[in-house]
Amino acid sequence: MKIWIVWLPNVGKSTLFNALTKNYAADAANFPFCTIEPNVGVVEVKDERVDKLAEISNTQKKIYAAIDFVDIAGLVKGASEWEWLWNKFLAHIREVDAIVQVVRLFADDDVVHVEGWPDPLRDIEIINTELILADIQSIENIQAGLQRKLKSNDPEVTKLVGVLDKIMSTLEQEKLAIDILPDLSEAELELLKPYNFLTFKPFVYALNVTETDLIQGDALQQQYEQKLHKKVAIVSAKFESELIELDEEEKELFMDDLKWWDESAVLPTLDDLIALAFDTVGLMYYFTTGEKETRARTVRKWSTAPQAAGVIHTDFEKWFIKADVVTYTDFVTHGWWSGSKDNGCQRLEGKEYIVQDGDVMLFKFNN
Repeated sequence: MKIWIVWLPNVGKSTLFNALTKNYAADAANFPFCTIEPNVGVVEVKDERVDKLAEISNTQKKIYAAIDFVDIAGLVKGASEWEWLWNKFLAHIREVDAIVQVVRLFADDDVVHVEGWPDPLRDIEIINTELILADIQSIENIQAGLQRKLKSNDPEVTKLVGVLDKIMSTLEQEKLAIDILPDLSEAELELLKPYNFLTFKPFVYALNVTETDLIQGDALQQQYEQKLHKKVAIVSAKFESELIELDEEEKELFMDDLKWWDESAVLPTLDDLIALAFDTVGLMYYFTTGEKETRARTVRKWSTAPQAAGVIHTDFEKWFIKADVVTYTDFVTHGWWSGSKDNGCQRLEGKEYIVQDGDVMLFKFNN
């Protein structure tokens, strides 16, 4: 699963990437286009449920779900006109599953903003315009190639031209292609699969704030979600990067200092951004647990039990018979498989079962 981190130069994108991957692989220099080649970091989706299950099972090894985050150069207004550089970007990002747009809200005279001053809504419009222009060019190229095929009266070509016209009409209104996703049929979505349009990918906005602004994270999140009609995560890249060198006890003390007004307050963290990105691309996970290993297994939402088994090994899906299933809450409440079974909370599910986020599962198969 790959997520592209993108925005204008000097918004804290590379600093955020460094914090996400807990190293300093990304160049965080204070000038545009300092990250020409992509940096890719594998980021664990931390979930305390894995820790709790591992504790109950006395597990030797814990494995979290993971996402690849891709850090590429910051864009500027008119980037799509720089053909050589823009095409290089497109080659890197066509295959990503979602886009995290880092939006700068913090003010810092030492970090030059390419547009002069931070303005999240203006900056969002700039980057969206560049992505829209890229998709318009792609559709024009596709349409040019389809003109000769239209003469054959192939119904599939006619349908493709029709759905491309819908996308083009949306883009020409300066809207993202994903905005018309609910209006497209399953057949139309199938026709669009090979093309990987940038604005047809799910978007997540990461609002980069100062550490003092973290205390009003909930209010900022609600404010910008209402304005953008998209999911928003509140982060402080600088603050998170400062936490990298601290151990867990020091981190807790550092966070507590920010919550002087309310010790029970919950501050937004990078884990919230990671979880939001994971959910936005339509993924969830179930758990397998035992003495050797507790693992979060990534599956697409609405997956059946055999499909979930196939995540472990393709033969498990092929030879699937049944699955023992316990909800996470019941598993923790009653303690492991035996306690869940004794309390009537362990279910035997078949091939039609739709896996739920947080299910603890044990598969039975016949080879």
